[in-house]
Amino acid sequence: QVQLVESGGGLVQAGGSLRLSCAAFEFSLDAYAIGWFRQAEGKEREGVSCITSGGSTFYTDSVKGRFTVSSDNAKNTVYLQMNSLKPEDTGVYYCGAALFCSTKDYSGYDYWGQGTQVTVSS
Repeated sequence: QVQLVESGGGLVQAGGSLRLSCAAFEFSLDAYAIGWFRQAEGKEREGVSCITSGGSTFYTDSVKGRFTVSSDNAKNTVYLQMNSLKPEDTGVYYCGAALFCSTKDYSGYDYWGQGTQVTVSS
């Protein structure tokens, strides 16, 4: 069964770090881009970052210089390293698989994980 599984969320103080993982099952990351989106309570889902199958990376402006997305194809896993976290980074973080990267539009994503909660306290 095709599946994406996120992990690594938690509660952290402002300025701290977390690393999220997105493990893919029953399909290869060689053929898909992986995007990270987040959704704060009462708000729309927002694109955070994306990595193509070729390793190109994209970030929304609010996380540039703080977040880094990477891929370990041997483990079929994508990571989102989040540093200098701010309270406004709080939300449920989802990874999704698509043929093309986008942090603007999540409608093109074929598969989604269940999400992992990130809470940043001030």
